Amino acid sequence: MSIASSRRDRRISPVFLGIAAVTAVTGWAVWTDFAADARIAVFLFVTSAWIVSLCLHEYAHARTALHSGDISIGAKGYLTLNPLKYTHALLSIVLPVIFVIMGGIGLPGGAVFIERSRIRGRWRHSLISAAGPLTNVVFALVCTAPFWLDALDGVPATFRFALAFLALLQVTAAILNFLPVPGLDGYGVIEPWLSRKFRAQVEPFAPFGLLAVFGILFIPEVNRAFFDGIDAILSGLGISDLETYCGQDFYRFWTTRNEFCQSFVS
Repeated sequence: MSIASSRRDRRISPVFLGIAAVTAVTGWAVWTDFAADARIAVFLFVTSAWIVSLCLHEYAHARTALHSGDISIGAKGYLTLNPLKYTHALLSIVLPVIFVIMGGIGLPGGAVFIERSRIRGRWRHSLISAAGPLTNVVFALVCTAPFWLDALDGVPATFRFALAFLALLQVTAAILNFLPVPGLDGYGVIEPWLSRKFRAQVEPFAPFGLLAVFGILFIPEVNRAFFDGIDAILSGLGISDLETYCGQDFYRFWTTRNEFCQSFVS
């Protein structure tokens, strides 16, 4: 591979730069109350920021794989942060965005094909799987930093609500991704340490792991316990239930406006 092609394989994609630009512009619009409709600005800001985090999630997998021995990663375009290069763009980008719109939950995606045969060592395999959700953890810490650092003086309520909702998405994505369920990153972390026989028995169920998780989350008691846990984590990071609730209310601009949340910005 030539030096020129190697650099091209790692050049940040204009698609990603465009999404990042939308995040910056709409974030500014929310902060300054420049938009004619703050709820549409919040929707665009949170959605584009969520897509940025999904791209970084997949990039973390790819970059770790590259340094672990899979030199084919660059030629596949995974290092450009271009979501259109993913093996399953529908699973990695479109479906997670739909789940945010429908239910306000960070759906874990996954679509970078890693040639595991090129990688030696169980620790490296585990680290590759862990790299993605760890990116969500870092993103969550960045989103919550103004809250647990008490740096919110002068921050507009609308922006604070949007940031709280974005943090909720990152926390749910990290937790769901780390579940040791076949098909999710959490299982990928422990898989190298399991017996070959057990892995062979579990492998057929991997495509249905995520569906099983969401099926279980539809059980009211499980759903309540899951979100109580999420609320407890966010509370520990300085974000209240009210802030995430109003963040989701502003995000869902197509629903009836909640006057209680609106009262904080009037």
